[in-house]
Amino acid sequence: MPHMAMQGLVAALLLILLAGGAEDFRICAFNAQRLTLAKVAKGPVMDTLVQILARCDIMVLQEVVDSSQKTVSLLLREANRFDSSRTYSFLNSSLLGRSTYKEKYVYIYRSDKTQVLNSYQYNDTDDLFAREPFVAQFTLPSKILPSVVLVPLHTTPKDVEKELNALYDVFLDVSQRWQNENVILLGDFNADCASLTKKRLNSLLLRTEAGFHWAISDGEDTTVRASTNCTYDRIVVHGQGCQTLLRAAAPFNFPRSFQLTEEEVEKLCWDKGYTMAKGRIEVS
Repeated sequence: MPHMAMQGLVAALLLILLAGGAEDFRICAFNAQRLTLAKVAKGPVMDTLVQILARCDIMVLQEVVDSSQKTVSLLLREANRFDSSRTYSFLNSSLLGRSTYKEKYVYIYRSDKTQVLNSYQYNDTDDLFAREPFVAQFTLPSKILPSVVLVPLHTTPKDVEKELNALYDVFLDVSQRWQNENVILLGDFNADCASLTKKRLNSLLLRTEAGFHWAISDGEDTTVRASTNCTYDRIVVHGQGCQTLLRAAAPFNFPRSFQLTEEEVEKLCWDKGYTMAKGRIEVS
């Protein structure tokens, strides 16, 4: 995964849904860059991850590389300790990837506020995705929108355009399968700078087909490194219910919020030649 160091550290993105009366419901996606048991066992790394997780009702973690459940189990244990009024559970995909390097999508969610209704691994018969989406449907505390479908994707930089166009087929598949067009597509799309030009971005099916709202504006800097300014991470919303409840979407610069210097973040996140904490997306 050499592109990680090239892209640098990325901020989390925040999407807020007004789901239950005046109460916000937050859905996050966070690229945890090569998240291993050894990494989460480090106190500073765990503290930062738990603080980010505490902002979310559902978090989609990307780049979890542990073949066991130990990494996520340890993270959940610490999250439950952090706030005893909350109860966290998780749902994960199998390890995905074309090479010896493989990673999981992991949903960590507050089971006191939401439940998993359905989930499935997209059947990528044409091998269009390096890591095919692991789709899940969750309940929402809302009469307007009782459930929402999440479709995470971590693209590979050399195939960004192909994978993002294939994501439209995933949308069609899930909306027909579950008869639900309220879908949120989210994750590390690598959808900017050297990986995807503005012209190619605007020709994507998710741009040209009706009904899709790109909640993170082009030009938003989703990185936390001063030397980069790219909108790698994205949230794309489809469906009247989702758009009616949408309150806000923005990057969350966790180093700034937690008063970490860039050097501190790099020391915190560096592991075996890889940077760790590319922040991702939160939906509230």
